[in-house]
Amino acid sequence: MAHELEFAQFSFGTQVRKSPYSDAALRWGAKGFSVYNHMYIPRDFGDPAQNFWNLVNDAILCDVSVERQVEIKGPDAAKFTQYLSCRDLSKTEVGQCKYILITDQHGGIINDPILLKLAEDHFWLSIADSDVLLWARGLAVNSGMDVEISEPDVSPLQLQGPKSRDVLRAAFGEGPPDLKYYRFMEYDWDGVPLIISRTGWSSELGYEIFLRDSSAGDRLWEHLMKVGAPLGLKPGHTSSIRRIEAGMLSYHADMNLANNPYELGLGRLVDLDMEADFVSKDALRRISEKGVKQKLVGVEIEGEPFVGSNDFFWPILADGKQVGTVTSAIYSPRLEKNIALAMIASDQAEPGTELTVDKLSETRACTVVPIPFFDPKKSLAAAS
Repeated sequence: MAHELEFAQFSFGTQVRKSPYSDAALRWGAKGFSVYNHMYIPRDFGDPAQNFWNLVNDAILCDVSVERQVEIKGPDAAKFTQYLSCRDLSKTEVGQCKYILITDQHGGIINDPILLKLAEDHFWLSIADSDVLLWARGLAVNSGMDVEISEPDVSPLQLQGPKSRDVLRAAFGEGPPDLKYYRFMEYDWDGVPLIISRTGWSSELGYEIFLRDSSAGDRLWEHLMKVGAPLGLKPGHTSSIRRIEAGMLSYHADMNLANNPYELGLGRLVDLDMEADFVSKDALRRISEKGVKQKLVGVEIEGEPFVGSNDFFWPILADGKQVGTVTSAIYSPRLEKNIALAMIASDQAEPGTELTVDKLSETRACTVVPIPFFDPKKSLAAAS
């Protein structure tokens, strides 16, 4: 009962939902929460640098129930899912995951979910922080397609880090650890239905465990910590340090509805030549032909190490004139540098370009660099 009372200090009322793991996260040391997709997400287990080292050296368990699932089922499920996305999904296999973009009629990015194909007529979109369920239902109303769109009882955990495979084997046996990168499997854990995927928001070796029965949330968390703690598993939260090192984008920070895939360097996720239609096809063709005026880049920022991440979008200046904005900034203890993602005018986006960051009236020199900052080929995440 103590943790129920303790949770009240974070309360925003009943309009913000707890996850099946919220109480367990509190018991295991969560000190702060944020709100994402109208749900609480643990964002503080103490020193964020230690959380980073726990991730890259051992393994962490993160409550990411905020990655809500938009479920698309029915005879036209494949056609409708393709209509949402600018990436060609025609060769996606059952049991496969794909990183996709959902784009609107102007080419703007609504969300960048992971797609899971459960059957030929059954898909999940594991979404970032925007209301895809409402967008999908709105599109379906007058589409003439036979689909059912809902939010199922599904709550994912992330098990990430170089020891995650060992923890997964201790928790569930030999099958799940053999998953290939961006593949998933259905798994029965003592009568509790799970989906386990080789995915995660860390660019380290990792897995996501999708619980399909929220009543078992506390039991699942405790099971993983019981078998994992002797192997080095720690409770934790998604690491801003690691995701910025990896150039992984955060919706509402590094992109939003005003951005298109080409600005973000994600043109590889757009297939204008596929036969199937999708919402943004005409708009993205026009943008592709015209080109973009700004691009997402990496920057290294001089000066003392940042404390925490940026809470504001810092202007980037060239000769005193604003030419861009820092979207996500952090100090990387591994690289021993202040690193950031930034949206910059295309004519200033070449690596090596020297600019200035206005950090709340404190100016610092910065240099444009390629992203990712670390492990550009994702060799850690994709390791066999």
